[in-house]
Amino acid sequence: MPFKFIHITDTHLANPGSTLYGLDPRARLDAAIADINTHQSDAAFAVVTGDLTHWGEADSYANFADAMAALKMPYIAMVGNHDRRVTCLDSLKAAPRDSNGFVQGTRTTEHGLFVFLDTLDETSHAGEMCPKRFDWLAKTLAAAPDDQQFVVFMHHPPFPVGVHAMDEIGLKQSAEFAELIAPYRSRIRHLFFGHVHRPIFGSYGKIPFSTLRGTNHQVWFELDAGAPHLASHEPPAHGVVLIDDDNLVVHSHDFLDTSLRFPFEPPAGVDGRDYALNFPAR
Repeated sequence: MPFKFIHITDTHLANPGSTLYGLDPRARLDAAIADINTHQSDAAFAVVTGDLTHWGEADSYANFADAMAALKMPYIAMVGNHDRRVTCLDSLKAAPRDSNGFVQGTRTTEHGLFVFLDTLDETSHAGEMCPKRFDWLAKTLAAAPDDQQFVVFMHHPPFPVGVHAMDEIGLKQSAEFAELIAPYRSRIRHLFFGHVHRPIFGSYGKIPFSTLRGTNHQVWFELDAGAPHLASHEPPAHGVVLIDDDNLVVHSHDFLDTSLRFPFEPPAGVDGRDYALNFPAR
């Protein structure tokens, strides 16, 4: 069976009982966790790629921890631009910590070393990797065996995705990041990130990448640089990732979708063509 883990991003929890942009972020995270527990409880762990909270308040982290306690698997909590590093580390045992106090760490799996990066700049919504964080990453990659593969996680994408307003607050040190990972590109199986609240998949210098909608609000799809920056109530999602020796597959699941489910095959005695052509609208 493939190795399975869960990708969650941009939960944006506020303090208990609060709504955010007309939605209840805690209720939506609860629904994601319930869906994962019901259908994906065999996953090894979950990774939450930042923006755990919306304002970085202690009560919001407590709200996040209380929700995640229901998850039937371990999880790794990362930081994004809406988080606060010290409050996160003080509140969540699931947040990794490096020797410099950044929310960075690794997890060894049967399919490579999973590397979790801290791209938080508490003075800006743009991403940052300072010299200390780059040094940690360089030493982490260099220390791995020559045949070990990597799966990398970060909040901010290290390249433009085409959504202008989000590209303006991407990783500021994108060139430095590309240079640092250059010797390891052939060993990076996948790059996961959050931040953009969109289902986007592709390759970054031949490294496959994916990101997905958050569990609360989304960023509206617009490639025109002159268009307004809009949020939306598009369906939330979580990701289900399957890995084996040859393949890595990412499923983005709209867990609150209530559209009709129906059999492809017609009932006994009904012609398949008639079934498809005369299916009743709902």
